[in-house]
Amino acid sequence: MRVLFLGGTGNISAEVSALMARRGHEVTVVSRGNRPVPKEYGHIVADRHDENSLRDAVKDWKGDAVLDFICYKKPQAEIAHNVFKGRIAHYLFISTCMIYKKEPGRLPITEDFPQEGRFSEYARLKIECESYFLGVNGLDFPVTIVRPSHTLGIGKMALPLPDNGFTVPARILAGRPVIVPNDGQSLWTITASSDFAVGMAGLVGNSKAVGEAFHITSDQAVTWNCVYHEIGLALGREAIVVRMPVDFMCQEYPHLEASLKSDRAKSLVFDNLKIKRFVPEFECVKSPRQIIRDSVAWFNEDPERKVIKPEVDEMIDTLLAKWRQAQS
Repeated sequence: MRVLFLGGTGNISAEVSALMARRGHEVTVVSRGNRPVPKEYGHIVADRHDENSLRDAVKDWKGDAVLDFICYKKPQAEIAHNVFKGRIAHYLFISTCMIYKKEPGRLPITEDFPQEGRFSEYARLKIECESYFLGVNGLDFPVTIVRPSHTLGIGKMALPLPDNGFTVPARILAGRPVIVPNDGQSLWTITASSDFAVGMAGLVGNSKAVGEAFHITSDQAVTWNCVYHEIGLALGREAIVVRMPVDFMCQEYPHLEASLKSDRAKSLVFDNLKIKRFVPEFECVKSPRQIIRDSVAWFNEDPERKVIKPEVDEMIDTLLAKWRQAQS
């Protein structure tokens, strides 16, 4: 197949494009040219969010499927439909598991769960995109929706706060405390990008998947306490963990609501029977422990990778100080 990636060099999409290429498909990536693209891929430089730019850039591309990793708003969905309608056999929109309404006592989550974007604008916008794409799904624009959860490539850390770099591991190494939401006992699902890629690649060109939505995640769920324990083991230094109510954290930093109240402070366990029916070869082979150890090893390969975000470090210190004051 000839496959066009709208975004193909990111945390998730890079693994999918690499797998498609290894399987012998002709891969072309549309990007703004800010990241290197493997030389064996075709590369089209364009602004995916500008209809004229995208239309002009892909006018000579002829192919079978488009995988859209960078559509975040309904106007961008409309651009994709306008540009590719009648030109392709399959369009795959990458949405998010953040859209699911998390209801106490209702696990595992299946694809037909109610949707909610109460705390997260990102989730609300993805819901709008899904609704639009399902509305235009048809013979001239066959659509499949794919929902990743917390999916990590090597070099990305699994953490409850909205940061996946080395800031928190650096704190652990320095013996400085880190924060876990509530009691740290909520269940969380971490998926390796390389495992997600198998499920995603199996859907591309699959006519039975048209008009359907799939989440693609690991079957394993661990607590945030367990995640910090594994990070500590990988670093060789036990994490000093402070448990803090999510309501307190969000009161001090309202922007945390989007990630914590709609997602990372909730128990998330997924039923993956649907993707396994459509893509029998899909299986998550990387455990949470292996994902964490691979990421730590990647950081340790080059000290320049160990970037610390001062704003995240400061936020953690501020929350800890205010929490100690509230407790005294």
